[in-house]
Amino acid sequence: MSYFRRINQLKLGSLWMLVAAFFFSIMGVLVKIGSHKFSSPELVFYRSFFGLVFIFAITRARGLSLATPIMGKHMQRSILGFISLVLFFYAIGKLPLATAVTLNYTSPLFMASLLPFMLHERPKKILIMAIVIGFIGVILLLKPSLHIDELIAGGAGLLSGILAGIVYIHVAQLGRAGEPDWRTVFYFTLVCTIGGALWMLLHDFSWLAWRDLPLLLGIGISATIAQLALTRAYRTGSPLVVGSLAYTTVVLASIFGIILWGETLSLDRWLAVGLIILSGIISVRATPKL
Repeated sequence: MSYFRRINQLKLGSLWMLVAAFFFSIMGVLVKIGSHKFSSPELVFYRSFFGLVFIFAITRARGLSLATPIMGKHMQRSILGFISLVLFFYAIGKLPLATAVTLNYTSPLFMASLLPFMLHERPKKILIMAIVIGFIGVILLLKPSLHIDELIAGGAGLLSGILAGIVYIHVAQLGRAGEPDWRTVFYFTLVCTIGGALWMLLHDFSWLAWRDLPLLLGIGISATIAQLALTRAYRTGSPLVVGSLAYTTVVLASIFGIILWGETLSLDRWLAVGLIILSGIISVRATPKL
């Protein structure tokens, strides 16, 4: 395979993150709607359960095997991912949504810091700069603030970002080991479903009505498609480029906020959107030579 063909494949692979960002934004909209009735543990469970049914149906229909020679690596990724998701949902429940999302989206920064140690890679300075620019854009866009009574939840949100950064490195490692996207997502949703069910046993839960099913199905399916796209992005693209493009979720969420809830953006927030997009363009053009 020629050098230029390999570079083009990395860029195309990284762009799967845009697909993931779109469906993560859809999931976020549905979760925001569902939070008026369901608690965070319930949303974690339903997000995972319906996603598990969806991905299991796909694997059975296509005759795909779920057996894996590296189950331990899948469990590490899935358990860390579940803890990160729980912490993220906890932060969403206790903090303003802007603050929780910003803290969770520190994950690419932590990933950039950890990559040299976990993947034996030397990240290019321009990629790190792109990620920093993107994170500055996220802060400008969301303008988060923490009060003294929110420090515990803020710590949980920050820890969710740290763990998410580690999780994405595990996803890249699984891809390099030849694990297909759907298998990685299956074990993640399985662990999250079991963990969410155990969590729900310790809390009160809301009884389901038929009108709730489309919403919960939408959360599960959109989350699963997003996870599949994210997994493929990390398997076929550059991890740091994908991490930069993850900020697109914030841009799409802002657009959905304008359309659905009439949320308006000030000039400085549009500037933030520009910085985020700029960081994605820089990162794609600066794909490392592999």
